[in-house]
Amino acid sequence: MKQLRQQTFDEQAQTAFRILLERFWVLRLKEPETYQLIREREKVLKRYFVEKFGFDLIVHQHFIKLEKIPVETKSWMGIQDFQETRDYVIFCCALAFTESKEVEEQFLLSNICEEIKDLYPDDIPLDWTNYHHRRSLVRVIKFMEKLSIIETVEGETDQFALDEDEEVLYETTIYARYFMRTYPKDIFEYDSIEDILNSEWERHEADERRKRVYRKLIISPVVYRENEDDPDFSYIRNYRNRLREDLAEHTSFRLELFKNNAQLVSEERKQDLTLFPDQKSMMDIAIHFASYIREHIEEFQPDEFDQIRMTSVKLEQTVKTVKDIYGNGWSKQYRESTVRTVAQELVDLLIDWEMMTIDDETDTYIILPLLGRLSGNYPKDFRTKEKKRYEKQ
Repeated sequence: MKQLRQQTFDEQAQTAFRILLERFWVLRLKEPETYQLIREREKVLKRYFVEKFGFDLIVHQHFIKLEKIPVETKSWMGIQDFQETRDYVIFCCALAFTESKEVEEQFLLSNICEEIKDLYPDDIPLDWTNYHHRRSLVRVIKFMEKLSIIETVEGETDQFALDEDEEVLYETTIYARYFMRTYPKDIFEYDSIEDILNSEWERHEADERRKRVYRKLIISPVVYRENEDDPDFSYIRNYRNRLREDLAEHTSFRLELFKNNAQLVSEERKQDLTLFPDQKSMMDIAIHFASYIREHIEEFQPDEFDQIRMTSVKLEQTVKTVKDIYGNGWSKQYRESTVRTVAQELVDLLIDWEMMTIDDETDTYIILPLLGRLSGNYPKDFRTKEKKRYEKQ
């Protein structure tokens, strides 16, 4: 019976599939049950990831990691703990430092500070007497601890932000040497991010289109029709029935296909998935914003690709109207915030979820079709009272 379960893509395999998509890696020492769950279904998972996505599933005696390479990079794919470009540069320098250490080798904060400063690009000054630079290092160290690349032995990293002379003792782990993925050739032979992404398809030439489509659908919130002859979107349209059947069998997602966009949706909220909406208060505002636009669609005049253009003035006016109608039900933070503040946070959220983009040339906001899939309201009595109050003003 156990052998049969390993050969089929059962419900536990679907759970393992979701976990691997969401996590950077699963560490055996910290999550033995999850590690074992994936390990028992290694064959069916590997086969599916390779055939459909071209992803490599790495099963190590200490960890399991799915190497998820996107078709194209998006802003939301960055490390959410980081705030500045400087954070990423320091992180790369810190990785170079830890990779040179032996497993369980200990080092001081002052050691890694000195090494990072030596490795840091000469054309970008780094000064540990600068509070913001120290904060960057604190963010990097804490992220490395979150991934278990290093562990704190003694001291508090946060204190370094307040005092440049603060000392902390760390220890490298077995995972320090496995964070970076391997590349088909020496990384110095690549000239850009595009070169790295394009090299990925050199080993998937025979079935590149299918794997591009699967990667887009599973990694991104939505796949848009970019033009009349978009080959990836045409593939989704032509093979939609096969895609629906396959995704329904192997995942907890359902494929939705429209004229200008396609996306995967979940019928039920899974704890191991990042889904829209979540519990953040701004999600409510985004849904109210979407509902208002749906109800007044003639006013906004979408184009042939179901996109709506807005100036910053129009955006703030719309947010103000939405706040007037729904605002009494918002969290205190947004009830008391200015319209401009709410609008900016809304823009940031919608851009992250690929529901909006900005045209830098015309300095206008472009609302994308996925936002049109959202709608949500308060109970009828609340909505009626607020609407009457708004109309009287």
